[in-house]
Amino acid sequence: MAEASDSTPRFIVVEGPIGVGKTSLARRLAETLGAELVLEQAEQNPFLERFYRDPQSTAFATQLHFLFQRAQQLAGLRQADLFATTRVADYLLEKDRLFARLTLDPAEYALYEQVHARLAIEPPKPDLVVYLQAPVDVLVERIARRRIPMEQQIERAYLERLNQAYARFFHDYEEAPLLIVNATTIDPVGNAADYDELLGAIQRMKRGRLYYNPLRHEAL
Repeated sequence: MAEASDSTPRFIVVEGPIGVGKTSLARRLAETLGAELVLEQAEQNPFLERFYRDPQSTAFATQLHFLFQRAQQLAGLRQADLFATTRVADYLLEKDRLFARLTLDPAEYALYEQVHARLAIEPPKPDLVVYLQAPVDVLVERIARRRIPMEQQIERAYLERLNQAYARFFHDYEEAPLLIVNATTIDPVGNAADYDELLGAIQRMKRGRLYYNPLRHEAL
């Protein structure tokens, strides 16, 4: 296990749509860096399986459960000393609104916003966000390959809308340094060379926005 160096971001968030590999990468980064792992724990949401079967009937309950769960978890991080250890998370709280806009009707979303405002959540600010992106065909194939039963019910149309929502969200994202990773042809979890190269890019990232591709790196 390699410990985090002084140059390694202290709070790293890995994000991306369902099936892109964010949780697997977050786990490996945490192991490599000796970091605390912060996971969104989707399997603990009792409404999620029903949401994948019938999105319209359970979207509001699913979204509220995630909101309360994440608010409680991140409040604990705010109270802790963020400089005492390196942390790696597999979600941004801001993506909660992304899913809410995608799944809720206007009346439900207005009520969701009222609840969100009442909670007055102040999540810790990441030192780096790693956004994994891939086409829908790749997401569909990876979801099928990992064989999580409830995910096999996810419709392709939902993944298409989700992928577009993530692209729009991160197009305007300026809250932290952003490393945008083309995850289509690389396997940073199963391939040591891919992982080592991506880890190096993460440890070097200080500010701004970088579009990462193993064949070409383009900083903006």
